[in-house]
Amino acid sequence: MRKGFILFLLLLQFVCVADAQTSDSIMAAHLRSRGINITDGNSVRLLKTGHEKFADMFEAVRNAKSFIHLEYFNFRNDSIAGLLFHLLAQKAAEGVEVRALYDAFGNASNNQPIDSHMHDSINALGIHLVKFSPLTFPWVTRIIPRDHRKIVVIDGEVAYTGGMNVADYYINGIPEIGDWHDMHIHIEGPAVNELHEIFRCMWRKATGEDLSDEKYFPKGQNQMENQRLAIVDRHAGITPDAIRDLFAEMLNTAQHQVLIVNPYFVPTHRVRKALKRAIDRGVSVQILLSAKSDIPLTPEASHYVGNNLSKRGAKVYLFHGGFHHTKIMMVDDLYCTVGSSNMDARSLRCDYEVNTVIFSKKTTAELTDLFHEQLKSSTPMEKGYWRTRSFGKKFQGWFGNLLTPFL
Repeated sequence: MRKGFILFLLLLQFVCVADAQTSDSIMAAHLRSRGINITDGNSVRLLKTGHEKFADMFEAVRNAKSFIHLEYFNFRNDSIAGLLFHLLAQKAAEGVEVRALYDAFGNASNNQPIDSHMHDSINALGIHLVKFSPLTFPWVTRIIPRDHRKIVVIDGEVAYTGGMNVADYYINGIPEIGDWHDMHIHIEGPAVNELHEIFRCMWRKATGEDLSDEKYFPKGQNQMENQRLAIVDRHAGITPDAIRDLFAEMLNTAQHQVLIVNPYFVPTHRVRKALKRAIDRGVSVQILLSAKSDIPLTPEASHYVGNNLSKRGAKVYLFHGGFHHTKIMMVDDLYCTVGSSNMDARSLRCDYEVNTVIFSKKTTAELTDLFHEQLKSSTPMEKGYWRTRSFGKKFQGWFGNLLTPFL
């Protein structure tokens, strides 16, 4: 009788431990095992449109007292960037330190780049503007890696990160593809210093200036809400597998549902395997892809992958309400990630990227609601979808996947 009772207690303990191993707790343990810090006491606000992002960020810029630090893939030479630099110049005139870093390739690859004259003019306004990794001869050797992050830190108290650069099309869209959809987040709390450390390292790499003074990293930030965050940084030379590992483990540990929105969906081998394993063990995998893209070849390459996953059991949708540049994943209604990382080889193997993992049912529910709202402007990718495509579109999809290591 006594042995039976002890066996019952052991079995009960095993069941309780198993129940406690939800996907978010498994992921938190995984991140800690990789040396990634998880901070409590943060607040997160989703900025779901360009209007929301720039209105929120510009207000924080106006209220800056000590410093404003920006790191972007590109600043497009248009009206919204002009307004931002005007505000930054005003703050610089007030004595606020302003440093801004942008990627040379990201600048050159957009059709309204900051030219050398504008660059010098901005610096003359008291803004320390720096181009990361300029393309000098032989420039082809410096295309990889690029700085694809989007980070803004103000006074060590407020931070912004996500998928949006600085451009008018986040507000006005692009005639050829329609509205431009994306996601950014406003963060307050201890995670701000985590993002600022990423900027500090990149600024030192680009300029040699070390911003390690304690004024840039205030201690004892006010506990805002009880949001638990992890900042996952892909540094090309230090943490090259960080984002690939994050995506794969989110898929590997999912127990019920995974929702994905990503603009350039040509995952590397490890992430594809994780997607297939999730589908095979009965996880509901739902993926929202854009019907159109701003880059040739990528929509068909993404649809090729989506079609294969659809045949395996995933639910894949094509979004027709413009272009979705959003990079989010939600798991089991428990936690999510928002970031700069595409699901392609450049983001997962090459570029500097940053994603925020948000352990919050509330924020995850907000993103899940957005996902389902966007399905109203989408059509499901039926199993016979690929057969209806023209030979040219099929070839583009097949050929694009051959180029997966380079996309």
